[in-house]
Amino acid sequence: MTLRDHLRPSALFGDSALGTTTRSATEGLSSAAVSGVSRVGSHIGVDPDVVPGPRGGLPPEELTAAHWGNGSRRVIDPIGWFEHQKGIDELQKSFDAIPSEAQVRLAKKTSNLFRSRTATKTPGLNVEGLGRVIAVDTQAQTADVQGMCTYENLVDTLLPFGFAPYVVPELKTITLGGAITGMGVESSCFRNGLPHESVIEMDILTGTGDIVTCSPVENVDLFRAYPNSYGSLGYAVRIKIKIEKIKPFVELRHVRFHDLTSIAAAIDSIVSSHEYDGENVDYLDGVVFSPTEGYLVLGRQSSDVPPRVSDYTREHIYYRSLQHPEGTARDTLTMHDYLWRWDTDWFWCSRAFGAQNPTIRRMWPDGLLRSSFYWKIVGADKRWDLADRIEAHHGRPARERVVQDVEVTTDKVPEFLEWFFQASEIQPVWLCPIKLAEESSSLTTRGNVLSSDVALADGAGSHPWPLYPLSVGDVWVNIGFWSSVPVDLTDDPQPGAFNRVIERKIRDLGGHKSLYSEAFYSKEEFSALYGGSIPELVKNIYDPNHRFPGLFDKAVGGK
Repeated sequence: MTLRDHLRPSALFGDSALGTTTRSATEGLSSAAVSGVSRVGSHIGVDPDVVPGPRGGLPPEELTAAHWGNGSRRVIDPIGWFEHQKGIDELQKSFDAIPSEAQVRLAKKTSNLFRSRTATKTPGLNVEGLGRVIAVDTQAQTADVQGMCTYENLVDTLLPFGFAPYVVPELKTITLGGAITGMGVESSCFRNGLPHESVIEMDILTGTGDIVTCSPVENVDLFRAYPNSYGSLGYAVRIKIKIEKIKPFVELRHVRFHDLTSIAAAIDSIVSSHEYDGENVDYLDGVVFSPTEGYLVLGRQSSDVPPRVSDYTREHIYYRSLQHPEGTARDTLTMHDYLWRWDTDWFWCSRAFGAQNPTIRRMWPDGLLRSSFYWKIVGADKRWDLADRIEAHHGRPARERVVQDVEVTTDKVPEFLEWFFQASEIQPVWLCPIKLAEESSSLTTRGNVLSSDVALADGAGSHPWPLYPLSVGDVWVNIGFWSSVPVDLTDDPQPGAFNRVIERKIRDLGGHKSLYSEAFYSKEEFSALYGGSIPELVKNIYDPNHRFPGLFDKAVGGK
């Protein structure tokens, strides 16, 4: 199947989908649109006498889908197949312009990778025309999406129709293609699996310059090896995904735990039953501040308009709203604000820039309380070593960046966290349970590559996604921590000393870590964890001239 086989009008939009506009928030809202509510000061569980009250909100009878999120007014139309083809044409022109002896990279202004890359003067791939939704089919509950479409654009396109992706990674500028070729996770992963598990088919630009369609039955080796390949096998330019109907609000329960074993046990129970204390659970994640203070956040979709909803897009800070001494606290967010609850403060990393100081926060420009702006500050720090200069001015050692997401099974969570809190002063940490979708158990089709004896020996027959070998039925917990430690925290003088200690600990516990950040594995260690020979075997078919850097070279070598 070629790309042009897909150049047909959408079942939903017909020829009107070929236009590209961003409508005003109140124009053309579909009957699937659902009401939102006004902005309020803080979460429902707080005494209203000590928090700001509602400010400038509309009465319920005037509310529309445009008010699903505090401050959100974007409704974006799909661009249609004609505009998509124009983006493809520009992409292929830029590929042809890259010298054949040069390695190919994206010419992309934003990134959510936390590992350095070797500088190059070679022009990159032009992906400017590949950042939107192509078409939506609400009856089939699918969407065709360009690979460089950010989740912010994807959500703003789908929400007015009453739909959302199966998984929405927590930062707005993460792209759909990036989440699939990487390891995007979120609080729906315990019931919906990982982002690539809702993919029906993909068009991938391979190292030959061809665009290849892959699916569970077509070019299946590429389809199964693409997750966790981080662009080493190519770049997705079109992704057909399943989408799910959603409700306008998310009711939250913040459940306090006083020990790590109880948290792990509760995760296992909720993942198994999808309920807690007799109430359904649609979303599950958590934050742990110390071995004696942890919270699971249980979300349930709702159509009931609450008396008020919380607003963490300006004065108030979401992760701080979770903390309470005992029992369960409740809160309600619009669906839009729930999906982006972590982006405003980049989880809690905004504190490193002073953005959680009340005085500074009041002066912070509107629109810049978001992860993409903090990322720019990080870039400036890397260019000019600002943080290390400040440490040196105060007579303190330079600091080692510790920005990692790791996965262990639930039974290993208490051991890892006990060790981690003793080994460093980093807090809090994020917990996000993961369970592969049951449908992945039927993903058994293999092409010539994955059917080879070498590939089978490296897990092609036992793991549906062999470059990140998780087993169907197992419950894993993603543990995220994003901070720094003094470079002399350990006796190891090598760069990334504490990160190396973490890698060894995770390996000893039978876990993995995501590859969006720095990695220090040897080739042998890396191969044992991330698919053995399979990445190279698949690469030899779809990128025989190695136009893209290999997975090890990208993840560890910085290419």
